[in-house]
Order: sequence, then C-alpha cells, then structure tokens
Amino acid sequence: MNTLRHILFFLLLFSVCLTLGASGNVKNEYSLSGSITDKSNGEYLPGATVYITNLKKGTASNVYGYYSISLKPDTYKVVYSYIGYNDITLEIELLSDTSINIELMPAAKNLDEVEITDKAVNVQVTSTQMSVTKMDNKTIKSIPALLGEVDLIKALQLLPGVKFAAEGSSGISVRGGGPDQNLILLDEANVYNAGHLMGFFSVFNNDAVKSVELYKGDLPAKYGGRLSSLVDIRMKEGNMKKFHGNGGIGMISSRLMLEGPIVKDKASFMVAGRRSYADLFLRLSKDEEIKNNILYFYDINGKVNYRINQNNHLYLSGYFGKDVFKSDFFGMNWGNATGTLRWNHIFDEKLFSNFTVVVNRFNYNLSYKADSPFAFLWQSAITDYNAKGDFTWFANPNNKVTFGFSTIYHDFFPGTIEGTSDDSFISNYALASNYSLESALYLSNEQKIGNRFTIKYGLRFSIFNNIGPATVYHYDNDGVATDSTVYGKGDFYHTYTGLEPRIGMVFLLTESSSLKLSYSRNNQYIQQAQNSVAGSPFSIWFPSSPNVKPQSADQVATGYFRNFKKGMFEASVEVYYKSIKNAVDFRDFADLLLNKFLEGQVLEGKGKGYGIELMFRKNIGKLTGWVSYAYSRAFKEVAGINDGNAYPSSYDRPNDFSIVANYDLNPRISFGLSWIYLTGQPVTFPVGKFEYGGDNIPVYSDRNSYRMPDYHRLDISFTWRDDQTRKKRFHNEFNISIYNAYNRKNAWMINFQTDPVDPSVTYAEMTYLFGIVPTFTWNFRF
Repeated sequence: MNTLRHILFFLLLFSVCLTLGASGNVKNEYSLSGSITDKSNGEYLPGATVYITNLKKGTASNVYGYYSISLKPDTYKVVYSYIGYNDITLEIELLSDTSINIELMPAAKNLDEVEITDKAVNVQVTSTQMSVTKMDNKTIKSIPALLGEVDLIKALQLLPGVKFAAEGSSGISVRGGGPDQNLILLDEANVYNAGHLMGFFSVFNNDAVKSVELYKGDLPAKYGGRLSSLVDIRMKEGNMKKFHGNGGIGMISSRLMLEGPIVKDKASFMVAGRRSYADLFLRLSKDEEIKNNILYFYDINGKVNYRINQNNHLYLSGYFGKDVFKSDFFGMNWGNATGTLRWNHIFDEKLFSNFTVVVNRFNYNLSYKADSPFAFLWQSAITDYNAKGDFTWFANPNNKVTFGFSTIYHDFFPGTIEGTSDDSFISNYALASNYSLESALYLSNEQKIGNRFTIKYGLRFSIFNNIGPATVYHYDNDGVATDSTVYGKGDFYHTYTGLEPRIGMVFLLTESSSLKLSYSRNNQYIQQAQNSVAGSPFSIWFPSSPNVKPQSADQVATGYFRNFKKGMFEASVEVYYKSIKNAVDFRDFADLLLNKFLEGQVLEGKGKGYGIELMFRKNIGKLTGWVSYAYSRAFKEVAGINDGNAYPSSYDRPNDFSIVANYDLNPRISFGLSWIYLTGQPVTFPVGKFEYGGDNIPVYSDRNSYRMPDYHRLDISFTWRDDQTRKKRFHNEFNISIYNAYNRKNAWMINFQTDPVDPSVTYAEMTYLFGIVPTFTWNFRF
C-alpha cells in the first residue's frame, strides 16, 4: 500500500512539474526533427548536436541518431555538428512541423584537428548525467594491448573508479563493487561472462564495436538490475554506402570484419569473426601430451539493419563465442550466445519509440577422461528472454520525457554432473533449475529551468517474481536446512518490489564549467557465487528468493566539470557515497558449487563505499590522453563474518592512478603508453596452524585483513601506417606493443607451503602471470 501511495505521489508531482515546465511556452509551436548520419557510411550518429544560434540553445540526437526540438514559428540558423565531422549550417524557416535529415562528412584527418572520443565537450558540461564515459574504437585501439589483442574492457580499466578484478582479468570492479554488480550489454543483450581464455581477453571484437558507454552507478531510469555500473556496447550497423573490410593478424589470434550495403542507403550488413590459434602452436611440440592438446577461442558478430521507410527501422544482431580446451584427460568449454531484434518507430515528430526482443545464454561444461572410472560431465547455464519498449516524448522545448517497460524471464540451470563411462564411480546428480520474472516500468523527465539549470527526475518500479516448480528450503541460523516447501509448475511463490528514484541536476557556472549533483537507487535481484579462481567462468548465478533478499544501493554523487581552450583540455572532479542494504557474502569455507543448499551459505548485511575521482584529459593535438586518480574505500558488515565487525570488500583498493598517452609523430607514426598503479587487493591469509589427527590445520586471519603487494605496470606501443591519404584498395598498419615493459612481478596468487625439511615452518610462494610480453600485429583495411 505504501508503494502504491509513493507511485501516485510521484505521478502527481511529475504532472505538476511537467505542466509548470510547459507553462511559459506559446501554443503555436512546431517541431524540427530528423536523423543525423555519417555521409561516408550511412550509420547514425548518436549524440550529434543541433544548435539554434538565434536562441543559443539546442538538443542532441539519441542513440539512433534521431533528434526533435519544438520552436516558435520563425526563421532560424541551425548548426548540425559532431566531433570529428564537418559542421553543416542551415537557415530554416519553420512554419510547420518540419523533418530534415542530415548527413555529416568526416573531417579530413589532421593532427591539429579536434578528435574527441569521450563525451562531446558540450555534453560533458551541460548533461545532467553524471559518472558516464563514452569511448569509440579509435580510443580503444590506441591503448597498448596484451598480446596485441585490442580490448575495450582493458581500456575501461584505465578510467578512474574502474579496476580489474585480478591480473589479466576481463572482470571489472566499479567503485568497489563486484564483477557481478555490472550490467554488460551488447546491443541490449546481457553478457554474463565477458572473458576469453579464463578472462585474459574480453569477448568483444573491437572491429565490430561502434561505441561503448560506461555509467558508474548513476544509471538512466530505463536501466536497472545491477548495483555498480552499466557497460552499454553498441555494434557497428554496417556501411550503407559501399563494401568495406578490415582485420588483423596477431600473435594469439586473427580477425576479419566485413560490411556493406545489401540495398544502398536502405539495408546493410556487418559480420566479424575472430579466432585464436594457440592450439596450432601446440601441435609443433615434440611432447605428445602437449601436442594433442586443443586450446582456442572464437567469436562471431553479425548485424543486419533495414530502413523500411522514414518512420520505421529494423535491426537484427547477434553474437556467438566459445572457448575450448581439451587434453587426453580433461576438457572444458564455455561461451555466450545473444540475439537482438529491434524496431524503431516514429509515431510523430515528438514521439520516438524502440521495441526490443532479446535472447541471451551463457553456459559452461567440464569433462574428465571418457574411459576412466572417474569420467564425468558437469554442465551449467543461464538463459534470459527479454522484451522491452522504450519511448521518448519531446514534449516541448523545456521537457524531454522518457518512459517504458521491460520484462526478463530468467532460466537458471545451476548444474548437473553425470558419469560418462560404463564403470564410472561418479553418481549422477542434478540441481533443480530456478525460474524467475524480472519486470520494470519507468518514467523520467529532463526539464530545463532557465538558461543555466537543468534537472532530470524519474522513477523506476521493479518487480521480481520467483516461479515454480521449486523446492524452497528453510534454514536455521547456522545455514542448515531444517524443512522445505514444494511449489508446482507456474506457481508465483514469492514477489519482491522496489522503487528506484533517480534524480540528476546540472548548474552551468559558465559556458565551459558546471556543477552537478545526482542521487540514484538500484536494486539487484540476481547474484553470482564465484569460486576462488579469478577470471574463471565456473560460477553460479542464482536469484533472490524467500531466503535471499535483493540487494539495494543508494548513491549520492556531486562533481565539478570544466573544459579549457575550446575543448582542448577537460577536467572533472567527482565525489560519491554509496550505501548498500542486504549486501551478499558467504560463510567461511562455504561450499558454493553443485550445492543444493547454496542459499544456506549466503549471509546478508550492509555495505558502504565512498571516494573521490579526478580526471584531466587532453583531446586535441599531437599528444592526447588522460591522467586520472581515484581514492576510494568499500566495506561490508555482515553478521557471522569477522564477529560482525566491518571488513574491507574484496575489491577495496584505495589508490588507483592511471596515465594514458598517445603521440602522433606524423600521420603515419604514433606512440602509445599506459601506466597503472593500484593498491593491493584484500585477502585472507593463514596466520597460524595446529595439528589434529596428524594433519596441519590452518588458522585464518579476519576476513580480508591482509593485502596482496601493490600493483603497477607500464605498457608501450609503436604503430606505423602506410600513406592513408593515397587512394588505393588496400592499407596496412603495423603495431608493436610491449606489455609490462619494466617486468614488474605482480602477484596473481600466493600459496602457503609447508617446509618439507621442517614441517613446523610455513612459507609463502608467490605466483605471477606475465613478465615482459612483446607482441607484433599486422592490421589491414580495404
């Protein structure tokens, strides 16, 4: 009842604010609308600026390149612009609703031209959205890469407040949150495991990626379901004008991307493939055991888009990727598959819509020698079926309203294990599948109040239903099952609801500086039980239930944003505080895998995080890049752990310092550099031992009371290109990168061993993954 009252109050307040925001506008207004595309390839340009010089105000295109602005009847000088493209200026006499589609031409490549691949300069200062960074593949490509494999996740790890979960891992921790608290979307499809080769490379082929946006906690109202961040990755749409391709051959993998028109200016395609070939080198070994091993990954991206007419556009995209390892005794594989169908429909000049249907799946399996009495096959998976509708209503010059719905059907298949030989000692064992429905409605408005102040306020209402068949166990305080309740197929046996308010505001101090403030609440209804191997795909996702409450995070952030010298430099300072209810952790020595009583291993408490993030960036000239620093802390307080006292989160790494630089000596030669420093990760170490029954039993410290050694690493790169201005079919680029250039031995794992000579002595043994790793990559385009 309280929830209903809160929703009704919000709707009433929303209506009042919307009415007041429109009260100063005359009734006789017309819409100027249309789409903005790249003239060279026909792809839409999201975030392009439409500026009305007479009024000194404007708007920006949405993610699909659509714009709309309401104006009084008059003649206007309108400037259409996008970073890295030539502006177009039109004089428009607006006497009725008018649609104008614009094609912008990429500017000629020049070292002194503006080339910004983060948020456009004006948006960074004027947007109400905080804690957001946008990158395109040019930025990602300029950063030195491990084994020459360009990686957008590794690029994000160089931003303030974003840390890798472990050395070489594709998992990220944002503002102290765990990797399972990040919503990673590829064309709206959820990617549950973003790693190849145990997490050393991400599953995202940069050649197929158009852009990526990272939101750190302050999510738009249309998104939810995670506490820490959203990583929104968009694939290329395909060249509408001409056939084009590019690819590369590196030391670990090769890749190829093709795109072109199916019907010129009407329909296009994009397809990209990538495969590693470590297994080919293994075959050169003289050791028969090594020679027979199979180890590789591959992924395929595809997209088709079709412009039915001015008001309707269809997109069909998909991804399929897999990792495979096989030896004479052991095998494992895992992979993601996604499919997305989107329909853009423009109802009229003021109402834009997007309808989306998504299917995504992540699965893994382990197997042991088929002719052994211990032969087995272990399988696990999670599958989502998602339908959503998003609407944007350009109500008037001062109000832009977004609203919509989403619903996700989760199918959790936690695991089965079965013997696979006639004489196997392994008993067949299956965990029951879980089913749930996660739905949401949202409403938000961005309202301009005067020339300096803009506020965005919204509400997301989420509903989570557990669905039968299911057996729900009841646990005592020690996590021991004491009873159970059985529910039939299709029974909605438990429901959680959540109100998630979102508010953000910006006050312009000058045309190039602003202050921002935001507050957001996010609820998370599914979580991950991860084993101790960093980057491993072998974990279990499980839903909230009668025994596990959903986690909820409230975050407040404020910041100062400033641009200098017409966008040559930009700087920002952000401060945040986050509190978490029902923070999930696990009992000491918890048994997490293939455990039907997993919920009995879960403990819930509270958490908090706070920090300051500084970033200074240079966008123009021969030398570009950024310097960033973040100081942050993250703690949990859970009854049953550490005697109920607060302890550092597993991702509490207070100091985070990064330098990223790219120097263009001339149009054909460039140098890249990145350096990172991180406080060591919290760990729980043995502090003693005692003998029992002839065995040494370790005694452990309080949870996360020790730290691994601090981490730091320098990567450098050199790139040579042929003359890009010459009109020829084929262009080459050669890249040499050195990962960990000064050979820092960063700890990946610390094992404690008993001295074989003196069993009373225990010593620590550090394992590290990478020394100096030089790589060579040949890239080409045609």
